[in-house]
Amino acid sequence: MRLPTMTFRRPLSSVLLCSLALASGVTQAQVPTAPPVGRSSSAPIASQAPSVTPPSAERSLDDWLMRWSEASRRRAYQGTFVVSAGGGAWSSARIWHVCDGDQQLERVESLNGAQRFTYRHNDQVVTFWPESKLARTEKRDSVSLFPGMLSSLLKSGDNSIPEFYSVRMVGRERIAGFEADVVQLRPRDALRYGYRVWSEQKTGLAIKLQTLDAEGRVLEQSAFSELQIDAPVKLSQLAQQMNHTEGYRVEKTEMIKTTAAAEGWALKVPVPGFKPLSCLKRQTSATPSGGDSTLQWIFSDGLASVSLFIETFDRTRHSQEGLMALGATQTLTRKWLDKNGGAWWLTVVGEVPPQTLQAFAQGLERRP
Repeated sequence: MRLPTMTFRRPLSSVLLCSLALASGVTQAQVPTAPPVGRSSSAPIASQAPSVTPPSAERSLDDWLMRWSEASRRRAYQGTFVVSAGGGAWSSARIWHVCDGDQQLERVESLNGAQRFTYRHNDQVVTFWPESKLARTEKRDSVSLFPGMLSSLLKSGDNSIPEFYSVRMVGRERIAGFEADVVQLRPRDALRYGYRVWSEQKTGLAIKLQTLDAEGRVLEQSAFSELQIDAPVKLSQLAQQMNHTEGYRVEKTEMIKTTAAAEGWALKVPVPGFKPLSCLKRQTSATPSGGDSTLQWIFSDGLASVSLFIETFDRTRHSQEGLMALGATQTLTRKWLDKNGGAWWLTVVGEVPPQTLQAFAQGLERRP
């Protein structure tokens, strides 16, 4: 099966990790040799503590979400992050995150599989792969990047998350050397998964996440195995590494903003709780002029997200229809025919139950 190469965002886990998802699905390249980050004798960048909230047991869902979001945006930290899914699949990465006012910069280094370094500076992303000496650059929509999008959603008052999830604190536990509050998010319907979040007590930084099915079984787990909060990470040092592409073939990828209506698509029946977040077309400097592009239509309920990838059907590449699961991520692929006989290839991806993907696929409509 060939999945689209456009990035699928994972909102709630991105609140924990900010950019581990950015390190997946990107063409191979290499990062230049650089001194270890975070070992400088310079003082750490000052960070703002999250705003005062009620005691843990009294916090509402909005309180918890804002606490996690603000902590991940305002704190400098570095550590090792491990993601494990069903069937024994796992991956790990070394992460450096620094903030200075509105400037957010991260470096993610994969620790298993092909060596890969991904940098994100606000909406700019550069990924280096060592074996192919290729650097891929792209610009992401900063409005839809987490945790900024979640923070904006909570502050705007346009927040329906409590309609679809409930929250309760279930205990305390020590994770990666830190005392953490354990918080359970339960879905109110069968269209989304539940979550269990470990939140560092002093800062509110979420340091572990489990995604749970309807029976409470763990589908996927993400956690820091080692973490330093308020680490002496220097923004200027990471920025210098990110911009050092000498010796690498640079491939530029552009995510072009558009709308589903402008591209001739609509949902006949909205999926409860999921609102359209953005619609993008992907073009690369390596793509021949005039070549077909892939459309990515992104929906979110504030925690979970679903991406619809739509491209012209090609029988040489598109043959395997069906449903595939990897941890909490479900993928649905099928050939889709419009009323005028046009053939399309639809891929629906999300950290949601299979019936949610089916609802999106069944509700899709092609309009003139």
